[in-house]
Amino acid sequence: MLDHASLGVTDIARSRHFYDVALRPLGLVRIVNFRNGKGADYGDAPGSIGVQFTITEEAEPVVPSRGTHLCFRAPDRAAVAAFHAAAISAGGRDDGKPGPRSYHSAYYAAFVLDPDGHRIEAVCHAPEAPATES
Repeated sequence: MLDHASLGVTDIARSRHFYDVALRPLGLVRIVNFRNGKGADYGDAPGSIGVQFTITEEAEPVVPSRGTHLCFRAPDRAAVAAFHAAAISAGGRDDGKPGPRSYHSAYYAAFVLDPDGHRIEAVCHAPEAPATES
């Protein structure tokens, strides 16, 4: 089980702005700045126990791997759409508009590239309506 995920970024102020805006519709907020202002933790609860995602400004250039992405769980499909819109408004680039995906029948997701080019996803696994058994 993962405790948290971390990404290196080239400009901490730019990335804080992006993640502050993009993650809020998913219920995640910046809870602490650290490393003399070169890092930030995000979570749904204050304090170190609530950390789920971290960004740190790196001295060397950041080169994201196209085959890698981070996925954040959304409570519903509206939150997936809100994440996508917020991320784009905060300087992200579209990498897959909100919509169903072929992974399973209820998989609903959106993808963006953050300011450094990291691929970020929000997903909702809940079906639009309950299944009906005969």
